[in-house]
Amino acid sequence: SSGINAEYGGIVADVGTIQRLPKIVGNQSLVNEYCLTARKIHSDEAARVGIVSRVLVDQAALMDEAVAMAAAIAAKSPVAVQGTKSNLVFSRDHSVQQGLDRVALWNSAMLLGNDPMAAMSGGDFEDA
Repeated sequence: SSGINAEYGGIVADVGTIQRLPKIVGNQSLVNEYCLTARKIHSDEAARVGIVSRVLVDQAALMDEAVAMAAAIAAKSPVAVQGTKSNLVFSRDHSVQQGLDRVALWNSAMLLGNDPMAAMSGGDFEDA
């Protein structure tokens, strides 16, 4: 379990939690409760409200899942992975249209690289 804890030191949480959590949870009342009480948020609740994507049974399962996810991501175009990550972060704080415009610009620039051709010919990105 974890909590949003600024009670030690008497300052407001300043690592972006209070700015990001309302967008993740989508329930301002619940975010207010978490932030104002600093109560512990247990794994089942964190999964239910969308703070985490899944809860695993133990550390071994966590490591297996992490390695499998890393392998799946590593098999993709590094340019596409970085572009997707960058555009996900951008889109979090911008309108849908702004996000679409940025992706169009990003993709037009990436067409000059080797990854699109590598993807169409079987996905060998090491030589791309």
